[in-house]
Amino acid sequence: MSRKRYRMGDEKEMCSKLEETNEGQNGSDTSFCSSSSQVFAEVGQSIRTAAPFSTDPAAVAERERCHYGRIPRAVALSGTAPRKVRVYSDGIYDMFHQGHARQLQQAKTVFPNVYLIVGVCNDKLTHSRKGRTVMTEDERYEAVRHCRYVDEVVRDAPWEYDEEFLEKHKIDFLAHDDIPYTTEDCEDTYAMIKAKDMFVATERTEGVSTSDIVARIVRDYDIYVRRNLARGYSAKELNVSFLNEKKFRLQNKMDELKDKGKKVMTNIGEKRVDILTKWEEKSRELIDAFLLLFGPDGRLSSIWNESKGRLMQALSQPPSPGSSPPPSENGDDEPDHRRSVSPPPPKSRRCEPWEPHADASSSERIGDSEETTQRQLTDDGSDDSDDDFQDPSPYLT
Repeated sequence: MSRKRYRMGDEKEMCSKLEETNEGQNGSDTSFCSSSSQVFAEVGQSIRTAAPFSTDPAAVAERERCHYGRIPRAVALSGTAPRKVRVYSDGIYDMFHQGHARQLQQAKTVFPNVYLIVGVCNDKLTHSRKGRTVMTEDERYEAVRHCRYVDEVVRDAPWEYDEEFLEKHKIDFLAHDDIPYTTEDCEDTYAMIKAKDMFVATERTEGVSTSDIVARIVRDYDIYVRRNLARGYSAKELNVSFLNEKKFRLQNKMDELKDKGKKVMTNIGEKRVDILTKWEEKSRELIDAFLLLFGPDGRLSSIWNESKGRLMQALSQPPSPGSSPPPSENGDDEPDHRRSVSPPPPKSRRCEPWEPHADASSSERIGDSEETTQRQLTDDGSDDSDDDFQDPSPYLT
């Protein structure tokens, strides 16, 4: 909607300029206002609809209303022509771009009141003279029809011109860039037009052409193939081999990962303070948990010490009853009540046969021995001469 208003504003400005020009050269304001209103209405109609083809009824009716007689250049420039100045421009218009649009704008505004006719060559003629095109002839026709500067489109336009073609379309001037276009028959196809003072030169847009766009596509072929593969085109539609398809799809995945990495780094840059703070808190918690579990006083050390003690106790041999216990680790002796050993049980004494004729001296010796033995038992609490002890009972009377 805003674009339409912009175009309407341009057309109002053009009509006001035409009105000022006519007031300076002609004193009749009423006649020009009516004509300018008619021009404005026609321009508004051309904006709302696409330009007709030369064979459409609207184009035929416009051509029949024109009383053809070539308008001189001076009259066309002054804006005093009795009708619209019919200007013809032609071209291939493959991959219609801003350079084409600017060229048609120049042709449309070369005179104050112009009816612009644009000829578009078909595929057969174009391929034979200039090479293969990206767009088909129908696509190129439609692209030109929808340019706002165009009033009529001629399909199957000729490469060279003659009087019959000029009179058929009632052409007053021909607009094109001033670069000579050579053919096999002549050095400049516009030589006859220039000789009749019907040629209007337009300027090319530097750095913008269909050849430049095609060169960009060829140069960045891999990028555009990957782009179309990502948009759902098949390898067959793009004429790409199986291996190249896999390679391009892998490159697309790598680019996606790079983009995600850039986004992550951007987010980290925005929130790095919060992330560092949280990381510091988490690291402290991890360190505390590690020390609690693996430190010298940790749970694993306690479990290991307990298990080690139990294992050593299970593997060590118990002490024998008669042997003395080993000394303690601190070097202290055991208590006295643990060191005391009960005396061995007394041995049974032998009984010798009693001899009644033993002399008195023997009895005395036996009595002395018994006293001595009893004295030793009283002093030591043990009998150290068990082997020599004899029972005196047989000698007692």
